[in-house]
Amino acid sequence: MDLEQVTLTQLRYAVAVEQTRSFRTAAERCHVSQSGLSMQVQKLEELLGIVLFDRSKKPVLVTEEGARAIAQMREILRETERLGQIVAGDDAPAGRYRLGIIPTLAPTVLPLFLDAFVKAHPRVELFIEELKTEEIIERLAADTLDAGLAATPLHAPGLSETPLGHEAMVAYLPEGDPLLDRKTVTQANLSDRELWVLPEGHCFRSQVLSYCRSGQARPPRGVQLESGSFETLIGLVDTGLGATVLPALVAQGLTAEKRRARVRPLARPIPLREIGLVTSRTQLRRRITEALAAAIREHLRRALGPSPPGGSVLDPLLPEG
Repeated sequence: MDLEQVTLTQLRYAVAVEQTRSFRTAAERCHVSQSGLSMQVQKLEELLGIVLFDRSKKPVLVTEEGARAIAQMREILRETERLGQIVAGDDAPAGRYRLGIIPTLAPTVLPLFLDAFVKAHPRVELFIEELKTEEIIERLAADTLDAGLAATPLHAPGLSETPLGHEAMVAYLPEGDPLLDRKTVTQANLSDRELWVLPEGHCFRSQVLSYCRSGQARPPRGVQLESGSFETLIGLVDTGLGATVLPALVAQGLTAEKRRARVRPLARPIPLREIGLVTSRTQLRRRITEALAAAIREHLRRALGPSPPGGSVLDPLLPEG
């Protein structure tokens, strides 16, 4: 085994193939030709004396020996990057950063902080993906993400969580609903209601059903809907089909007229969802993580209000009288 000829480039190519399960996709991600990447991976296999990938399968499968070797390759690449940060001795956040964000946060939270963060930290190269919570956990464990923005706590082993803010839930009701005559909607009011909720796999669904003390949603008129879009749920309620529960930032994006006509705060204690930044490695890319957390926390505070959480959004929603 001749390890002196092994290069970091070869290690990066092998890790990319393992992540994508495709030589073509890995080559695109690494900005090289597929033939060039394949040749370097084959050279790496020759130097190590093992077969890393079963190329006869689609998608490509990692061999048992390959899985152990690639896990060590990740460690080598991590430490190499850490060495670069130490040598640079620069306190300014810089470098590539891979951020996952759950779909129920992406449309409302990303616009709050992204422009300001990019302008404040021009040396940071952000790669952002919408992913479900389970995917974020898996990708953090596989070291294909640097952080995830999700509803916390997750209580996932090996992950660190930094709470950034709390978002209230509000009721969104159809025209003529008797609950619109109330200033607030109680838990009991919603416990037996027909509600549109997000499909399985979305944490906001579990939070809504938990608040309503229901193990499952009772869809309006027996219609089963698989949609992860709050806009879709709002549109259905607008047609008179059932009600739904929205995050406060989604409600904040509605027109003032629609908020007054359709939205009612939930009675205290107001159900909240915690928004947090989740990481698996606390030291590598620490400066970017800290800068990102500070930016998101500040912009959430501005949008949601410091006390009570969601207060600045909820107050205008209270009906007059």
